[in-house]
Amino acid sequence: MTLNKKIMKTNIYRLILLTSVLFFTKISFGQDIKINVDVDNPVFEIQPTMWGLFFEDINFAADGGLYAELIKNRSFEFPNPKTGWEFPGQNFFMSNLLFINRGEEFNNQRYARMELDEASGESSMVNTGFRGIGIKEGDEYRFSILASIPEAEEIAIHVELLDSNDETIGKTTINLKDKDWKEYEAIVTADKTDPKSKLKLSFEGKGTIEFDMVSLFPVNTWGKRENGLRADLVQLLADMKPGFFRFPGGCIVEGRDLSKRYQWKQTIGNVEDRKLNINRWNDENSRATPDYYQSYGLGFYEYFLLSEDIGAEPLPVINCGMACQFNTGELVSLENLDPYVQDALDLIEFANGPVNSEWGKIRAEMGHPQPFNMKYIGVGNEQWGAQYFERYAIFEKTINEKYPDIKIVSTSGPMSSGPFFDYAEKELKKYNADLVDEHYYSSPQWFYDNISRYDDYERNTYKIFVGEFAASSHQMASPENKNTWGCALAEAAFMTGLERNADVVYMASYAPLLAHVDAWQWTPDLIWFDNLTSYGTVSYYVQKLYSVNKGTHLLNMLTDGEPLKGSDGLYASAALDKEKNEIILKIVNSSDTKQDLDIALKTKKRLESNAQITVLSSTDLEAMNTLENSDNIIPTESVASLNKKNLKINVSPYSFTLIKIKSN
Repeated sequence: MTLNKKIMKTNIYRLILLTSVLFFTKISFGQDIKINVDVDNPVFEIQPTMWGLFFEDINFAADGGLYAELIKNRSFEFPNPKTGWEFPGQNFFMSNLLFINRGEEFNNQRYARMELDEASGESSMVNTGFRGIGIKEGDEYRFSILASIPEAEEIAIHVELLDSNDETIGKTTINLKDKDWKEYEAIVTADKTDPKSKLKLSFEGKGTIEFDMVSLFPVNTWGKRENGLRADLVQLLADMKPGFFRFPGGCIVEGRDLSKRYQWKQTIGNVEDRKLNINRWNDENSRATPDYYQSYGLGFYEYFLLSEDIGAEPLPVINCGMACQFNTGELVSLENLDPYVQDALDLIEFANGPVNSEWGKIRAEMGHPQPFNMKYIGVGNEQWGAQYFERYAIFEKTINEKYPDIKIVSTSGPMSSGPFFDYAEKELKKYNADLVDEHYYSSPQWFYDNISRYDDYERNTYKIFVGEFAASSHQMASPENKNTWGCALAEAAFMTGLERNADVVYMASYAPLLAHVDAWQWTPDLIWFDNLTSYGTVSYYVQKLYSVNKGTHLLNMLTDGEPLKGSDGLYASAALDKEKNEIILKIVNSSDTKQDLDIALKTKKRLESNAQITVLSSTDLEAMNTLENSDNIIPTESVASLNKKNLKINVSPYSFTLIKIKSN
């Protein structure tokens, strides 16, 4: 072979190699990934309820969290009435403080009685709150107490806010003169910020004072309601514009045994008459939560109000006659199931009944004469086996007969696959089930692998409620299990599969929703908070981008005639919002390389010349938001120009991109 021929052959090999590299990396010769979006032929409707919220009182989500009450054990109903309270200077072998039990016929059984005389010494008590009391400089706090002085002329209560060094940072005095029980109230203004404050009560005078329901609320609750909710946490929820709000759980609906189950009737009416209940997530062996109880100050009435406030369909869940099967597995016999079924019927009447009905009247007396227009009810949580379906059948028949318009949510058990799941799937097809609740907590890879989970589900049977899901990088409920960008990106990819199957999937919600940094039992969680501040995780921003931009109809978004379900690391879905005249594209790039996309919008409509681009991205899959750095990964916005009805865009490595294009 001559030298020239050798050179020519070498150059040919180089050309072939270069062409192969350029082809596979799609970085030259116009090798963009070509995507077609069929705008003029929507596939099917997307439910207004598609993306929503699931609330459970776990991780101090209610008392100590969303519920703005700052006093723990305000009515002395904890098993130890002294829990949450300190008594400076008092010797309890010679104590002048007693706790009187009214009897089991009362929901609020105990109240405190203090004898004041010159021999008593200092008569004071300090409440330490829920891992401290968060106090902000300049804010007002509403203190209230139920009290009587049956054996005294006048007694003064000095109310002080103490900082973490026991220095006074706000104070007021209430003078008691009434021998009968009466509610007293005063406003205290704080002159310092401290997340670990305390409330001190000092009693001055001679004689007997009896008191109960010692309470402290920020005046600036959500909507400035008394007995209200923490404003910053509700704002984070409202900003998501959720389609539904599921409450109150979760495992607390079941209870460890049936005596500890959540009973909604104990959570309505006057706050002082609501019955304390141990929380299902109370852990006597945990340093974090050995003192976890439900005051029910945040009850079903408040849940309905919150749903209304944030524009979400209320979705209450009720006990089906079964305790948590992971704990005792206790269940009520079928012949004794009637009270449980009646609770469901009464709940529907409480939510929707006229003011002259038994339970509608109670709703009206609480301040809401208009019905809440509840459309859904959940029967049971994560139950499995034949015992559940025996009970579910009775609930379904009874509810459908009296309230045929109410949609019933049943459960497929706690697992996303396996024998319990397969059995539930078979059984549920025998019933007229409306929605079936599926749960999955798994690794990011599981979420990528299950993008097509609902592609082959039957279309002519029940619809799916993905009631709880979250990607976990480590063992669940461990400190190492963080809300990382890698987890959130996998969730974003998985949700493209939910949206592509919105004719089957009618509802979906991340779980758990809230977690206190000093008192949690489960990780990861969508929103974290301490006593003063809160932040949305990167998963929160993924959920928010979907929820705020759900659209009304699904569009086909294809490359080479197929949906984007992982080829080149790309996952995508498209929607049309007919109300806003918007085309909405959601694209996840799970690869470590930039992807160049050429998106053709197939439509006869006129399109505006610019597209609004919102991006969540990080090259570090372990990156996350924290209390100290809450905006580490947040959406960034930009504008891109269309070339007629084409949009060329590159999507960054490890990114979730939302594109909105207005049409006329």
